[in-house]
Amino acid sequence: MIILNTFRINAPLEQVAAFHRQPASMAAITPPPILVRIHAAPDTLSEEDQMAFTLWLGPLPVDWRARIKNVSTNGFEDLHYHHFNRLDQTLTEVKDEVHIRLDTKLPNLLIGLGMLLGLPALFAYRGWKTRRLIESGAKKAASEQPESDRITV
Repeated sequence: MIILNTFRINAPLEQVAAFHRQPASMAAITPPPILVRIHAAPDTLSEEDQMAFTLWLGPLPVDWRARIKNVSTNGFEDLHYHHFNRLDQTLTEVKDEVHIRLDTKLPNLLIGLGMLLGLPALFAYRGWKTRRLIESGAKKAASEQPESDRITV
């Protein structure tokens, strides 16, 4: 089963790609009540890097190790696919693609179904939070420019 989620962000492709290659971004865009603790990761994700982290789903820790592959300005793969498409110079489309195969054994089936049912809320939060962080960062950076460097219309 393949689950797709797409959203648009008012930011250049390069800025969106750079944001997503920072391991700290994963924790920043993960919705409560899920907590993320990153144990090992480089400052910026590159080809064949590994990232070790724990997702806390309430009192349950789920340990993960992700290998980063196919890194480019247009996306990368870890546990799922992240695609970035330039729509114009200041608008980027972000598409997440998750491939799911549910285990037929209990309790893994129940956990998998729970995660599957939670994906729409997870994707909605991630889109909102990503836009908020990147777009507010761009506005903040622009407001911190010296007056002589600002472009006014």
